[in-house]
Order: sequence, then structure tokens, then C-alpha cells
Amino acid sequence: MTAATIGIRFEISGKAGIITLDRPKALNALDHEMVSALRARLDAWADDSAVEVVVLRSAHERAFCVGGDVRAMHDLGRAGRIEAARSFWRDEYPLNHLISVYPKPFVALVGGLCFGGGFGISGHARYRVAGEGLGFAMPEVAIGLFPDVGGTYVLPRLPGWSGAWLAITGARIGMADAMALGLYTHHVPAERWPDLIDAFAAGDPVEPTLARFAAVPPPPPLGPLLPLIDRVFAGGSVAAVMAALDHAATLEGIEGEFAAKQAETIRRASPTSVHIAFAQMQRGLAHDLAGCLTLEFRLVTRLLAQHDFYEGVRAVLVDKDQAPRWRPARLDEVDPAAIAAMFDEKLPDDLVLT
Repeated sequence: MTAATIGIRFEISGKAGIITLDRPKALNALDHEMVSALRARLDAWADDSAVEVVVLRSAHERAFCVGGDVRAMHDLGRAGRIEAARSFWRDEYPLNHLISVYPKPFVALVGGLCFGGGFGISGHARYRVAGEGLGFAMPEVAIGLFPDVGGTYVLPRLPGWSGAWLAITGARIGMADAMALGLYTHHVPAERWPDLIDAFAAGDPVEPTLARFAAVPPPPPLGPLLPLIDRVFAGGSVAAVMAALDHAATLEGIEGEFAAKQAETIRRASPTSVHIAFAQMQRGLAHDLAGCLTLEFRLVTRLLAQHDFYEGVRAVLVDKDQAPRWRPARLDEVDPAAIAAMFDEKLPDDLVLT
């Protein structure tokens, strides 16, 4: 199978190695073949003196990448092919780590939808460029998963408790908010991206070139709500967060409306996934990216043996009835000791990254 048939293309233009995600019907969702092809090309370009900078982009305005192909993982697991499903994440997470330590400048041009695995291949890049149409989210709790691909590392390090809010609710934010939170390093209007790539191809130095093309983003719409987010999501437990949200929902105006919406969103998500995401925010600061990815591999392995991932994918992506039946069904029915064990108990084949 060629790269052209699996939704990813590679080319060298001047001094730039250009990677283009091109799987439009799936909104560039990453399947195993795409992950493998991307890893192989990055390994080759790392030793290719002709390539001085790597640029990652999407061929389509609507989406950069909406995540990993979880429907495929669902189907493999349902068919009893758990190891085949695990192998996707066993290859994806080292790719995320490679991008974080890549020896050459790596520039991700991100416009349109960027969810989950899309952030995994862009959010650890040295240079993360947001277009005006960006829609960022880590929405995994809605399908019985958790914010992985290094979310355990990145989200707790965002300002205040904004990362906890993003993780537990799966909220989507736009370019201005994503820039304000530090998820991206530069805002360059998408219409200027072809000229930016041409400059890289011509050998222009990366940092001054990005500075030359960058524009000042507008004020973040989320700004007025950040104090509320910090108060609420600083709670020491999921129960404390929910109590704080329910209290804030009684306030008048924008804060009350926002709090009520967040509480409703969390209560629709997988209770197990919400507790996992909360624990990720508690634990992530104690680990580097490699350590966080190791924890995430433990988590995803264990979720493949449980109910909620399959039920979440069924409800959202297969039957699309948007009515998942979680087990357990309520936040207060989740056993904290069971959540801790999912993190702490090593696997016989733990993922080890250096």
C-alpha cells in the first residue's frame, strides 16, 4: 500500500520536507498505516541532509485531524483482536514522543478540527502554528476513553486549571483561546501558509520566518471565564468539582450558564473516563512526556478490556444514537482504588520510551 492510498503524502520541496494529511472522508483520522508511514518518513528525514525543516499540514480546510481511528480499534476489540488494537497505540505513542524530540525543526500548521490524535502529532512539535479556523478539543471522555497522546503531560501544564477543564469536559476551543493557553506557539493566517512553506523551502531560518509571518490573535473569548474555571476545577476530587459546578450554576449571567453547561456535559460522559481524566491532571506533573505516555498505554490497554470504550464508540460513531449506557452509570459509583490501579499496576509489556 502506498502513502498516497493511505491518506498521507510526503514530498521534499527545496529544503523542506512536507507531510500532508489527506484522508478527507475520515477528516484525516489516523489509522495504523498512516502512523507507520509517518514514523518511517520522519526516521528517514532525520538522517537526510537535504531536509532542514519538516512541515506537517492538512490538505483540507475543514480538519487537520480529528484523532485516531477509534472506530477501527472498536471493531478490532469487538472481534477479539485486542493485541491488534493495542499495537496501534504502541506505535502511535512513540511517534508522539519522537516528534517532541525531533532533531530538526518541526512545524505543524493546524487549521480546522484538531482532536485527540491530531494533537498527538502536532501538539508536541517545536513550532505549533494555529490558523484562524482552528477548533481544538480532547473529547475522549465522551466515548469512554481519556485525553491521551500526551494529554497527561500537556494539559496539567496549561495556565491555572484550564487543562483540567479541557480534559474532563472535552470542551472545544478556537484559535484565540488555544493561543492564549499556550497550546500553539504562533498564529499565522491560513492564506499565508503557502508563502510560509515557500520561505522554509528556500532555506529561510525557521524562527525569524515564523515571527515575520505571525499575526496577533484576537482577545480570547474564554478570558472572562478563566477565574471561574480555576475556582471550580481546582477541587481535590471529581465530587468536589461537581459540587462547585452545581453551586456556580446558581449564579446569574454568563458564569451560571457556563457552569450549568459544564456540569451537564460531564454527567453525559463516561463516569470512568471522567475519573481517569481527573487523575491524569493530578499525576501528570510528576512525569515527563515519556512517562506520561507509558501511563496512557496502561490505561488504554485496560479500557480495551472494559465496557465503556465499546459502548461510547457505538453510541457516538456506530449507531449514533448519542445514548451510551455506561457501567458504572454514575460518577459516584466509580471506585477510586480501581482508577488508581489502572495507572499504577505495570503491564507485562509496559511501553518504555527514552
